[in-house]
Amino acid sequence: MKQMLLALLIFTGLSSFSQDESALRKKQFNLDGGIAIDGYDPVAYFTQNKAIKGNKDFAVSDNGVNYYFVSVADRDEFKKNPSKYEPQYGGWCAYAMGKDGSKVDIDPETFKIINGKLFLFYNKFFNNTKKSWDKDENKLHQQADANWQKIYH
Repeated sequence: MKQMLLALLIFTGLSSFSQDESALRKKQFNLDGGIAIDGYDPVAYFTQNKAIKGNKDFAVSDNGVNYYFVSVADRDEFKKNPSKYEPQYGGWCAYAMGKDGSKVDIDPETFKIINGKLFLFYNKFFNNTKKSWDKDENKLHQQADANWQKIYH
């Protein structure tokens, strides 16, 4: 009986944590109708080194965030380790997160892989923030990490 009660308490706690995490991600991540990266395939950035629009037929939800993929293979690869493929800073512009902690939309086709992590950037109206990021990457990266911690935790 004690084991069943303990198992129920653990399950309830994990379920509550999962619900809290999903709510936090839905609130803080850059989502359009619950879809991350404007529907681009997060795995393709790593495997093909380019941004490729995913297909809703190959969708998966991870803790309240939906991702689209170009293939079943990419979807299945993502499911093995979602945190490996998710963009940094909830999918917001890495430069803006580093500069002042602001949540700025991105151009999914302007990206950089750094130490196995996906960073996305704003690139519209003659303002490519990846160029600014590249000029002072180490400092901006540290500041972006710190700013995201304040927002997300």
